[in-house]
Amino acid sequence: MTADQIIIHVDMDAFFASVEIRDNPALRGKPLIIGALPQERGVVATCSYEARRFGIHSAMNIKEAYRLCPGGIYMHGSYEKYRAVSEKLHEIWNEYATASEYIALDEAYLDVTESAGGWERACGFAREIKRRTLEEQGLTCSVGVAYSKTAAKTASEEKKPDGYFEIPSAEEYIRLIIDRDVRVLYTVGAKTAEKLNRAGIYTVRDIQTRQDEIIRTFGKQGLWITRMAFGIDDRKVSPYRPEDAKSISREITFQEDVSDFGLLRDVILLLAISVERRAARVGLYGEGVTLKLTWSDMKSITRSRLIPSTRSAAVIHEEAVRLLDQVPRRPVRLVGAGIYHLTGENGRQIRIDDLLPEIQEEQQDRLEAALSDMGRRYGLDFSGNLDRIFHGETLYRTIEYMRRHR
Repeated sequence: MTADQIIIHVDMDAFFASVEIRDNPALRGKPLIIGALPQERGVVATCSYEARRFGIHSAMNIKEAYRLCPGGIYMHGSYEKYRAVSEKLHEIWNEYATASEYIALDEAYLDVTESAGGWERACGFAREIKRRTLEEQGLTCSVGVAYSKTAAKTASEEKKPDGYFEIPSAEEYIRLIIDRDVRVLYTVGAKTAEKLNRAGIYTVRDIQTRQDEIIRTFGKQGLWITRMAFGIDDRKVSPYRPEDAKSISREITFQEDVSDFGLLRDVILLLAISVERRAARVGLYGEGVTLKLTWSDMKSITRSRLIPSTRSAAVIHEEAVRLLDQVPRRPVRLVGAGIYHLTGENGRQIRIDDLLPEIQEEQQDRLEAALSDMGRRYGLDFSGNLDRIFHGETLYRTIEYMRRHR
């Protein structure tokens, strides 16, 4: 069998929950819910398959999850740990691909057209990826091998969890999905499906028989949907580049609304440090600063301002606080800070800050002074514990402690 391209789609099984179960086998076989705790505001990030049997799913309000499964085990996620595991997984997967496109920490498209050189070897690669992921990281994944990205993702979902499936051609893809719900197709979400259903279109077969009507009604999206229904998808695997991101930000939801803008300024400082660390990790700078607020009535606002290129936490904090000082003083549910108009080293104009070490030292001094002042207010050692604070859920707990002790 020959194909213009051969793509493997890898999808970890309940990734966050599986990592926690791997590290604590006592959790195995129990309904584990990662995200907020039942008494907190927040949502489910992911859950074990045992929890899914209760109807729990990602993005569900945590209160609803608790109503469905009061006997579940609820815990915050340790995102730095998950990121570290993800990097090790990527090292394994990258050995087989000429191009890798990561959709999330736990999901990737791998182009193995050239590296495998043929279908049988590509399927061998997929099986090796499953084996090594389990043996080297103690985690299971579901893997699909196909002629296109859409078909590869469909294949990986076909036998979940710990599944393996092949779709070598458009004909076999169509045969598999022809009588399935329209949502099986890439880009057909709940709203599009609802519109199709209102027109009496429920299955992929319906789309095929009414393709002209769909194109007239939905325009470019309709054309794409009908192409998918006939198994046509020539999209390439596009390796992710950090510089393609539009922004880097960090936000936090308070367990009780905050009216104290002094506390918000302090929280923004910790968020700014988190943004600086993330930007440094991928070698990016921002030419703008953003502030996001969600009020107690769930309405959100975003404010921004352009600045000379930076990733300095001190500068991000100062600029975000200036934006904060310009908004109404109302109870705040969520606060976030970030940078945008991202550039890498090569695309960045040299600033005087880069040439004069004393300016960089001054920024660091301002940051350390602000941390020291904040530490005195809350009786915490920020300057000596930043690594610990930004590991896992400690930042969340630290900010909640600050809220209660302000």
